[in-house]
Amino acid sequence: MERDNMMHGARTALNQNQEIRDWCESFLKSKERQANSAMTDEDFEKHWRYHRPEIMHSGAAEAVQAYKSEKRKVKSD
Repeated sequence: MERDNMMHGARTALNQNQEIRDWCESFLKSKERQANSAMTDEDFEKHWRYHRPEIMHSGAAEAVQAYKSEKRKVKSD
């Protein structure tokens, strides 16, 4: 249940704040690219276009946590 609440909150943040959404999409795309490093750039772009909605949905909570962590680091520097 806690994971569902975190995912819902993260998805809400992505839908309401374009800056967070762009950062999280870039974060998840980079992570997915590392996981699929054997693909050519062209094949990966096709893969990303097709799987992006699923990846954005399932990775929302992790991406928003990473965004918040990164922003905390920048503020403390």
